[in-house]
Amino acid sequence: MSGPEPAGSLPAAAEPMPAAPRLDVHPLAGRTGFRAAGEVSLPTRGIWERALQRAVREGEDVYYLELSALTFVDVAGVGALADAARGLGGRRRLVLDRPPDAVPRILELLWPGLPGIEVTT
Repeated sequence: MSGPEPAGSLPAAAEPMPAAPRLDVHPLAGRTGFRAAGEVSLPTRGIWERALQRAVREGEDVYYLELSALTFVDVAGVGALADAARGLGGRRRLVLDRPPDAVPRILELLWPGLPGIEVTT
């Protein structure tokens, strides 16, 4: 049986909740494409996939994805990128500008020689 709390004692501090993963996508100024910042994971995958679908629908020959502000991309996020590249057809391509190091490695491992993606550093 527990007695009353001593006077002056404070309740135990609650553990801080981890911040929900974020992904911000904004159009690029001066060229066709978008800048993505944050992480691509299960909670943010819908945002990522909608941005990639827009890229495919826009019909530009070259569509730039500025990815230097991404902190993480899971394998499913890279898979969505590969799917978008396959949806381009013909001579169109996605140019990945400064993606996280894991993205080109995963592409090469799981989708080697995939046309439609160019990586710049």
